[in-house]
Amino acid sequence: MRRIGIDVGGTNTDAVLIEDGKVIRAVKAPTSEDVTAGILDSLKSLGSTGVLEGKRIDGVMIGTTHFINAVVQRRHLTKVGALRLGMPASASLPPFCDWPEDLAALVCGGVWMVEGGHEYDGRPFMPLDEAAVTKAAHEMKAAGLKSVGISSIFSPLDPSHEKRAVELVAAVIPDVAITCSSDLGRIGLLERENAGLLNAALADLSRDTIAAFEKAIRDSGLDAPLFITQNDGTVAEAAQARRLPVYSFASGATNSMRGAAYLSGLADAMVIDVGGTTADVGQLKNGFPREANSVVKIGGVRTLFRMPDLLSIGLGGGSHVSLDPLKVGPVSVGYRLLKDGIAFGGKQLTTTDVAVAAGILDLGDRSKVAYLDEATCQKVFGEAARLAEEAIDRMKTEAADVPLIAVGGGAFLIPEKLPGVSQVIHVEHGDCANAVGAAIAQVAGECDQIFKDLTRRDAISAASDIANDRAVAAGADRATLQTIESEDMPLAYLPGNSVRVRVRVVGDVKATA
Repeated sequence: MRRIGIDVGGTNTDAVLIEDGKVIRAVKAPTSEDVTAGILDSLKSLGSTGVLEGKRIDGVMIGTTHFINAVVQRRHLTKVGALRLGMPASASLPPFCDWPEDLAALVCGGVWMVEGGHEYDGRPFMPLDEAAVTKAAHEMKAAGLKSVGISSIFSPLDPSHEKRAVELVAAVIPDVAITCSSDLGRIGLLERENAGLLNAALADLSRDTIAAFEKAIRDSGLDAPLFITQNDGTVAEAAQARRLPVYSFASGATNSMRGAAYLSGLADAMVIDVGGTTADVGQLKNGFPREANSVVKIGGVRTLFRMPDLLSIGLGGGSHVSLDPLKVGPVSVGYRLLKDGIAFGGKQLTTTDVAVAAGILDLGDRSKVAYLDEATCQKVFGEAARLAEEAIDRMKTEAADVPLIAVGGGAFLIPEKLPGVSQVIHVEHGDCANAVGAAIAQVAGECDQIFKDLTRRDAISAASDIANDRAVAAGADRATLQTIESEDMPLAYLPGNSVRVRVRVVGDVKATA
C-alpha cells in the first residue's frame, strides 16, 4: 500500500510518501496564498525526489483548512434556504436564531418551517406537510436559492421525513444542493441544524475546492483516488467530502495527533502539535483523539458533531517575540516566516530566529541574530515552555504524570522535561506528523440512535451493523473493520424496553482494483 499524505497548515504545506507502513520521503514547503497551488507544489516537490517513479499510488489523502477558514473569515459562503420540519413545536427558536449577526446575514437566504418530525422514541410527531414543503421549494426557487439545509426533529432516529423533503425540493429545483441534518449531527435540534446550515453554506466552495484538488493530482501526473481527512482522524472519499465539507473542519490538528501516535507507537498519550502559528494540545485514546462531548463553536455557531477535544494557543515557530517586556505570541508571521524573520533578512523577531541564534536550528543567516545572547534565548524558551505547560495541564484528565509527544515544525520549543509530564517524546518526521496522519488515516462509520423491543445485545449488534454499513459506504474495506467505541444507555422513561446505542467503527481504505 502506497499513499501520499498532504496537510496544508497556516505556515507550511507538508507531503509524505508512506509505503508498506514506512515513511519513505517527506517534503515541506511554505503554504501559498492560493492553497491549491501549494498542494500542487508539494506534489511536484515530492515527485522531484524520484521516489514516485514507476510506482502506483493507492491514494492521495489531503487535509485542508479551506472550509473552516471560509466560516471564520466570512468568505466564499453560499446563501442557504433553511427548511425545518417540526411545527408547531419549534416556532420559538427558528433557524439562525443563535448565529452571529454578520454570519447570519451572509448565509440566511430565508427560513421555512412546516409540520413534521418524530418523537424521541421514533413515533411521528406530526405528519409531514408535503404541500407546505413543495410551496417552500417554489419560494426558494423564486428567491434564486441553490443550496438548502433541511432539519427535522429527532431525525437521527428516523430520517424519513428529511429524505422525503429532499425528494420534494429536488423535484422543484433540480440542480439544488441539499444537506440533511441527519447526515451530520447527533440528537439536539439546534446544534445539528446549525451544522447542516453551515455545510449547505459551503456547497459551492466544496464543489470548486475538491475539483481543484482533483485537477492538481492529475496535473502532477498521478493516477490515484482522492481522499479528504475528517475531524475524527479518518478520511472520506472525495465525493462524500464534497457533500459534507464540515467534517473536515478540525482535520489538521487531528492528523497531527494520529501521526504522532503512528510515529511514536503510543496509543494513549498527550500530544502537542506546534506549528508555525498555533500549538494544539489534545489527548490520544486508543490511537485516536479524545472527542469533545460538549457543544463546539465554529465561527461563533454552536454545533454538535464529531470534533476532537483540543486546546489551541498562540505559540508556534513563527510567533512574534518581544524582549522588553518578554512576550511570545500570539501573533505570528505565518507563511511569511522566510521573508519576515530576522534570520532570513526580515525585521520581525520570531521564535525561529531565537532557535537559530541558540544553535538549535540551522536555517537562514545566523549572523543576523548574533546579538541574541544565551541568557536571552533561554528566557524566550522558558516563556514558551510555560505556555505549553499551562495548556497541557488544562487538557490532562488525570493528576499523574503522562507521556507527551511533541510534533510539528515548532516542536523545538518544547523542552525535554515539563512538570506533569513523565516523558517528552520527539519523533523522527515529527515536523510532518500532520501529513503522516493524513496518509495513514482510516475510514469511519458511526451509529447513534434509539432501539426498541430489542435485548441489549441485539441493539448493540443492530447499531454495529449500521455503523459497519456506513463505513463501507464511505470507502472502508469491510474485512478490516473494528469497533473503537461502543456505549449504550437504557431509557427508562420510554416504552418498549428502549435503549440508546452509539457505536463507532474504523477500517482501512478499500484498495482499488
